Amino acid sequence: MPAATNPLDIAVRDLVHRPGEMRERSLDVPAPEQFGAGAAIVAAGSPVELDIRLEGLHEGILVSAEVSATATGECVRCLDPVSIPLRVEFQELFAYSADEAFDFAVRDDHVDLEPVVRDAVVLALPFQPVCRPDCPGLDPETGEKLADHPDRSPREVLDPRWAALEGFHPDSETT
Repeated sequence: MPAATNPLDIAVRDLVHRPGEMRERSLDVPAPEQFGAGAAIVAAGSPVELDIRLEGLHEGILVSAEVSATATGECVRCLDPVSIPLRVEFQELFAYSADEAFDFAVRDDHVDLEPVVRDAVVLALPFQPVCRPDCPGLDPETGEKLADHPDRSPREVLDPRWAALEGFHPDSETT
């Protein structure tokens, strides 16, 4: 039975070809694989919670779900570890006929939610996670965390290409 190996493979036999029938279900499953590959990821085996609504339609099974997970990574400014709660919703139609399916189909009276959940979670991951919105980051010269030294302000680093204009003052007269 496919459901034994993949907890996101949901049996829908009771909804197939029964328009108007609906069932709700909650699942707590481990992430089957790592979701994401950037600065923030949902690690394989970490908890993923799903609140699922399955509806029978003439064309297939409509799956609406809310997914909750926790992403981990590091702050892109100060490199501290971060934990980011994710909550994302999706709605997908699993067609009865693979010929009519745009992306997903009902197979053997089951719908496989794994690729849909993975796509929804990966798209919700922050591209540049921060430990807090006002994280000052690292000192560009010393590499020390500026948050650990609130009395010290970051030094202004001038671009060496502008060094020739350093003594120029537009108000001074040139003759």
